[in-house]
Amino acid sequence: MAGNLQHPFQCVQFIERQSSGLQDLLVASAGSRVYSYAVGNGQRLAVWPQNVESVNNESTGSTGPESSSDSQAPPEKKRKVSSENEQNEHSKSATESSDKSQPSVTWSTVPLLVPSSDGRHLVALTGEDKTIRVLKVAEDGTLEQISARSMPKRPSSIVLAGDDSTILSADKFGDVYSLPLIPSDNPARIQRNLRQAKVSAPVASNLTVHTKRNLASLEQQKKYLEQNGSQEKPGPDFEHQLLLGHVSLLTDLAFVSLQSESSNNKRSYVLTADKDEHIRVSRGPPQSHVIENYCLGHNSFVSSLCIPQWAPEFLVSGGGDGYLIVWKWLEGRIIERVSILDETSENKEVAVRGIWAASLSESADPSKVSNVILVAIDGSSKLLSYALEADGTLKSHSPIQVSGNVLSVSSMDRNGMILVSIDSVREAGSTQTWRTNPASAQTLVEAFGVKPETGGLQWEPITEGMASSINAQGTSSVPATISEKQKQEMNESLYNLGNLRKRGFGDDD
Repeated sequence: MAGNLQHPFQCVQFIERQSSGLQDLLVASAGSRVYSYAVGNGQRLAVWPQNVESVNNESTGSTGPESSSDSQAPPEKKRKVSSENEQNEHSKSATESSDKSQPSVTWSTVPLLVPSSDGRHLVALTGEDKTIRVLKVAEDGTLEQISARSMPKRPSSIVLAGDDSTILSADKFGDVYSLPLIPSDNPARIQRNLRQAKVSAPVASNLTVHTKRNLASLEQQKKYLEQNGSQEKPGPDFEHQLLLGHVSLLTDLAFVSLQSESSNNKRSYVLTADKDEHIRVSRGPPQSHVIENYCLGHNSFVSSLCIPQWAPEFLVSGGGDGYLIVWKWLEGRIIERVSILDETSENKEVAVRGIWAASLSESADPSKVSNVILVAIDGSSKLLSYALEADGTLKSHSPIQVSGNVLSVSSMDRNGMILVSIDSVREAGSTQTWRTNPASAQTLVEAFGVKPETGGLQWEPITEGMASSINAQGTSSVPATISEKQKQEMNESLYNLGNLRKRGFGDDD
């Protein structure tokens, strides 16, 4: 075990199931696997998938808390991950597949986990093969895959809508699709019109395009047309619908329903954020083509959207410009702009990794509830803490200091606790420098509870119980002997928000 690090949890999610009389769960993704734990004692209940083959068919010879034969290094970027057989497998009914619960691995990361509100299903995105997988969560916490659908472009954000019956997926091509949570055995109609249009000649010409970069892009389009002619590009072979699209890479997605002022009915909305500083407010399906308004105020990419459950009329957004903005989003109006820059740091290029809203019961008095907004900065070991006031303003509280970079946060509201996923592979405050003393850096999660104090909200660490049990069980090992190239690929896989930042290309561009 000496010399090996533990794969950190890239995403953690709390699954509340007490309404069904079942034990609450915590699910987390590390490397190519998803883990489930019992809330309370932190006992590991399941690992999905099990007995998987190597991602790149190389044996690492690593050992650790969890014996693993699969290499955790990212696969080659140009490797084709979907074959004709795999596409046929995706088109089969979940009931007809006997081995979907233990698929062969074609991915090295699981960046997104989204549980259903009833705790019966878990939507997982596997990174390199761009596949949305739906897992059934059994009563004992075990996980079984029931469907796998490969998307045209890698999804960047996933939410559940329509009483958890529909998956909304935003991707890096700027599109938002809807697809049923449970695929139909006999869909009345598979919509094959998505991206099936014949390749046509570019509308632009040398007379209308003048900059070097756009001229080069135009030449690439012409060469592609000459090589491919009017070939049709097949779309997904499963039930789906294209809802809306941006002209820029989508970074986050939110779905919310509000009570209509003119009636007792609720109206749903889809909020989308992109690389070009836009936040668009669209109507929910089936009217997603209708744009209600835009929330314009960021001057760099927007990476995270958060709509608190207790105050759905407000939106908190953040990105690469060093600010949090609170919006009255249905009006497109800015309530407040809050700086998140560290005045003592020379680095002024910060990026918001995630924003989470939590309603936590205080340990001293469970009847008291603290509504907080938590903000993680990419590559930072501080978790910023705010209270969202009734008028939409943010009141800053003492930040939470953890032992490594914050990757993900999950709140257990009834327990009055938050669980913070820690990057134990890299040095705190760095996205590139790996730790040199693995034996002293095996922390995967840290837990904190609300400690009310005069004049503000304080956090107290919870060192015993669930967090310590999860840390003791570990995940799969990352060998210290992997190459520098593999380390760099793993760094870029986990910390890639900097790629969204625009850089100057000269006056002629």
